[in-house]
Amino acid sequence: MQLGAFSVSLAVKDINASRAFYEKLGFRTMGGDVAQNWCILKNGDTIIGLFQGMFEKNILTFNPGWDGNAQKLESFTDVRELQRQLRAQGVEFVTAADESTAGPAHFIIADPDGNPILVDQHV
Repeated sequence: MQLGAFSVSLAVKDINASRAFYEKLGFRTMGGDVAQNWCILKNGDTIIGLFQGMFEKNILTFNPGWDGNAQKLESFTDVRELQRQLRAQGVEFVTAADESTAGPAHFIIADPDGNPILVDQHV
């Protein structure tokens, strides 16, 4: 199962302080909008998202259809197909994608310890 580009989405208290901290670790901004309290940072192949006031817990995030530079892949497994495969294996969904649609969509599942996993397709 190919879930797409991986990142960790961090729930932060102060977007500017968090961004400055991660920049000291060598991360550089590759996207987002700090004025809207979110940004995406990259260091080598490692991607983190900083989100202030958008969710309570840190989230494991996968982006079907994107490579590690948020560029569209020619071939990928659509988020709705991933959802069908996981449902067939008995995975429960916190939020499900509408399978009657095409294009951008997302679903959220949780691991056995309650850690949220977001599968978020932007293409």
